[in-house]
Amino acid sequence: MKPCLLVTILWLSVFPGCRAQQVVPLYRVVPNSIKTAVITERRDTTATGRILVRSVTAPSITAYFPSKEKATGTAVVICPGGGYSYLVINQEGTDVAKAFAENGVAAFVLKYRLPDDRIMINKTIGPLQDAQQAIRTIRERASEWHINPERIGIIGFSAGGHLASAASTHFNDQVIDNPRHTRLRPDFSILVYPVISFTEPLAHKGSRRALLGKDTAVSAKADQYSSEKQVTAETPPAFLLHSSDDKVVPVANSIAYYQALQAAGVKAEMHIYAAGGHGYGLNNKTSDDHWFERCLNWMRAGGWLK
Repeated sequence: MKPCLLVTILWLSVFPGCRAQQVVPLYRVVPNSIKTAVITERRDTTATGRILVRSVTAPSITAYFPSKEKATGTAVVICPGGGYSYLVINQEGTDVAKAFAENGVAAFVLKYRLPDDRIMINKTIGPLQDAQQAIRTIRERASEWHINPERIGIIGFSAGGHLASAASTHFNDQVIDNPRHTRLRPDFSILVYPVISFTEPLAHKGSRRALLGKDTAVSAKADQYSSEKQVTAETPPAFLLHSSDDKVVPVANSIAYYQALQAAGVKAEMHIYAAGGHGYGLNNKTSDDHWFERCLNWMRAGGWLK
């Protein structure tokens, strides 16, 4: 499937150091889809200001480009969380993209399809298709967007972290058409309070149920989508962030992935806060420490912010 070449939608960015945003549809024809007029995309705003996107049928990436003076040539795909039931599109998407752009990184917020048998032939691969297509699109348009194709990473929050880790471990299992054989492996990954495992006792049952359906705790697919069990020496380096008191996704998810990376000889850095819970995006209010600065330092050390 060729990347969509439709005219993109532009509007003015109000964030300093960030050029105009650009919305890019991922496909001309969405693969693995079932046409229906019943399901339409919805956006809701919660009392706490979170903007939730549901029922995505037209996946896209929204680009936040850094100013020419700050651009490093590095890019990152951002996967918001939401338990594979919705996307927290601002706190775990656009806010993060603006922060990256301000620090010279081209950031692409991925609006990926959420598993739903009513709109997908195979809902278990829908989100991964969109993540792989996002990486493919950015690599194939790297020259146009002034991006180094060897410095394209992925970041995910919560269930978006599961998607980011799946993209980091299943890049050889191509679930999209890729006629140019474009490399689908992210060059680095950043996983923030991520869902990693679908097996007990670590599994986030809501994310597992949404993606795989019921009664999958001991199934082959649960193992297949438990990222700590899919790590190899080819898995990209990772930065992991979690909180010890996370009651939604146990911190043991990040620890299991870190240990798997260590066993495979893959470089990784992990930061565990004593408190913070789950779903805080860029700002853990229980600490004066700013994890995003630590992440940027890790990226500098890895050579991704030259």
